[in-house]
Amino acid sequence: MMNSETYIDFIFARKQEGGGFTPKIDSLLKELFPGKRLSWYLEEKVSEGADVVIAEIKGMSPFQSEDEAIEFIETNAHNVFWEYLQGYKIFIYPNKRGCNSCGTH
Repeated sequence: MMNSETYIDFIFARKQEGGGFTPKIDSLLKELFPGKRLSWYLEEKVSEGADVVIAEIKGMSPFQSEDEAIEFIETNAHNVFWEYLQGYKIFIYPNKRGCNSCGTH
């Protein structure tokens, strides 16, 4: 099976503790996606009394659909991941055989 282009955005939040949220989220993502060819950028800020981390994830993954990615996350994410997760957006673009430009391959 071919890998797919993968784009995932997560937003995590917790009650404000004065920073240090980014390393925690980085650790959760490393545990969730070991061996996947995904990289991420994390941005931490404080908003309305909460520590917030926005995770922008991209790369190649074995997921062939958004539903497959969601099922993987639901099966493999730790409880603390779900405590912090406030929202997500997932786009999976499966690799197709052929050139995709002429409509005949």
